[in-house]
Amino acid sequence: MRQFKYILLLALTLINWCYAQPYKHKLKGTASYYHNKFNNRKTSSGETFHNINYTAAHKTMPLGTWVIVTRLSNRLYVIVKVNDRLPPDSKRTIDLAQAAARKLKMIERGLAKVKIEVIPRYSIKMIMPISNN
Repeated sequence: MRQFKYILLLALTLINWCYAQPYKHKLKGTASYYHNKFNNRKTSSGETFHNINYTAAHKTMPLGTWVIVTRLSNRLYVIVKVNDRLPPDSKRTIDLAQAAARKLKMIERGLAKVKIEVIPRYSIKMIMPISNN
């Protein structure tokens, strides 16, 4: 019984510590955005792609990961869901749907230097809007 209490206390402490730590998965790189020809095609996650959605493609991040993408030159940011894959040899760090690229004001240039921060799963519900209005 004593060993069970010790293991339970250790597990609760570890869970608390994990949730209290800021997620350190941050990277910088170049963002581009999807061409219209990809509309209505299936993504790697099986979802249908639409340029009006706030989605992105990345080489290695798990599908379903939510990230904050911040354009470094103007500090504008957008929250997107990774639901597709970039080719392994791509020079881009992330490929955004046009809606997200528009929020970052990168449509005219086509490319932008960005910072990408993964949002921990337990925080997603706190920051996502309740409605699309």
